Amino acid sequence: MQRAQFSETPMTPQEETVILEARDILGRYLSQNPVIGSWQALMDYCALTVRGPIERFHVLYLDRKNRIIADELLSTGTVDHVPVYPREVIKRALMLNASALILIHNHPSGDPAPSEADLGMTKEIQKGCKYLGLRLHDHIIVGAGSEVSLRALGKI
Repeated sequence: MQRAQFSETPMTPQEETVILEARDILGRYLSQNPVIGSWQALMDYCALTVRGPIERFHVLYLDRKNRIIADELLSTGTVDHVPVYPREVIKRALMLNASALILIHNHPSGDPAPSEADLGMTKEIQKGCKYLGLRLHDHIIVGAGSEVSLRALGKI
């Protein structure tokens, strides 16, 4: 399991243990309960799993009842870019028999405002989802202490 990294200050072994335990608890909760019905649990999960010093792109693949089938780290990048291939995102959804997905990535700069590249990539994935009968619920960008939902911004 990959250890969470929140800042340049190293965590104590006890803090690392608490974070890993919290991730396990949230993972069990989200695998048994609807994601969409619990917005705060989803935000907490994102905040704990997708922060870090480099950009990371995750996809939550969901079943018809919006339960997580898989949380997959599809790509890691640099301090200000992560390569995302819409074809691979959708291909994996079909392989998992997912009905819906939630895109999540972080901005190591701390500013969760979407870039033009973020918006363009989201639109491409949304087009593919629509064509194949999948639902793109949201694209969440995690910053330092806050998250932004592209659906809430009216971008999806």
